[in-house]
Amino acid sequence: MERELRDQLLRLLENNSKLSSQDLAVMLGATVEEVANEISVLEQEHVICGYHTLIDWNKINDDDVTALVELRVTPQGGDGYQKLAERIKEFPQVVTLYLMSGAYDFLVMVKGKTLKEISLFVSGKLASIHEVQNTTTHFTLTKYKEFGVDFEVEKVDERMVVTP
Repeated sequence: MERELRDQLLRLLENNSKLSSQDLAVMLGATVEEVANEISVLEQEHVICGYHTLIDWNKINDDDVTALVELRVTPQGGDGYQKLAERIKEFPQVVTLYLMSGAYDFLVMVKGKTLKEISLFVSGKLASIHEVQNTTTHFTLTKYKEFGVDFEVEKVDERMVVTP
């Protein structure tokens, strides 16, 4: 499959992984077999790393807490960042991990049941790693958009009720 068609296929799947090979073939002007074969190749090459469903958990369970943790570190040796990333990503609380440029080195998205649970994880696990110099934790309050998807935010009327 040519590169432009491959890119279009990947964008379609990124936006809606539930599209069938038949639907994709029609949208791309290709055969079902070409699309199925290309998807198989992309999965084997780990270009397609998985299929995920984006869920607005606040509509089901509003008790979960998400935090973004900035880590400043002092890596040891030539592959120090890689070794640290391998260690940090193994914690089950870690949902996302990025190596960053700028004022801090890693951005870690952490999920937990309570603010205290996340605070204990950050202070007990992340901050206790020898190479970690500093942590800054930001708790999320409202999720408006994630991975290009807008979330409905319940509007609360906070005006006082006045009756005659």
